[in-house]
Amino acid sequence: MTSTASPLPSLQTQNLREQALVALREAIVMGALSPGAHLGEVRLASDLGISRGTLREALRQLQQEGLAVTDGRGRLHVRSLDARTIRDTFRVRAALESLAARTIADLPGPAKERTLAALDRALEVMAEIEGGSLHERLEADVEFHRTLCRVSGNEPLLKTWEQVSGVVRMSIMYAGVDKARQNVAVARHREVTEILREVPSDLEARMTTHILDVLDDFELDLDE
Repeated sequence: MTSTASPLPSLQTQNLREQALVALREAIVMGALSPGAHLGEVRLASDLGISRGTLREALRQLQQEGLAVTDGRGRLHVRSLDARTIRDTFRVRAALESLAARTIADLPGPAKERTLAALDRALEVMAEIEGGSLHERLEADVEFHRTLCRVSGNEPLLKTWEQVSGVVRMSIMYAGVDKARQNVAVARHREVTEILREVPSDLEARMTTHILDVLDDFELDLDE
């Protein structure tokens, strides 16, 4: 019997749960594990060289991020995206990040400067790896937006954002490689820090536009 090559790398011994999570997340987002693919524990644990217990921890996190879902029989699969899921997710994301931006904008001077410094550092990371792989750039993009939510100090907001982060990752790739590269560009994200420094009267509207403009790239076939 011939064996098929695995899309997943064998892991080192340290931080196996986190390594498994990163490897599985990348495989899903970049398409090595396609939408609808069954996430069988025996095969995945063998491919990654880890115990099934460690694998289950990583799979639970993927479920929390929205990258993996269970079917009617309780089996775990890679999420399949549809137009409505993408649209609704980005509307939720826009609401969350607009609230985070308003919260940051209303902070007193020193506290606001600290939050902006954290976002500037996240931008620097994006700039440093702009010539790197698309997956690296995508993860830096996600980290920038996570930082925006984290430094707002609103824990329920951050937790809710984490729950849609997986679908956001998949959605960015949904538009294709060229559009994905444009959407994770550093220049596009500087707009966010500029909005926070300017604090325009239409701050929430500008943040919402910043997030929802991406939907134009997806060419969604969706009846309103």
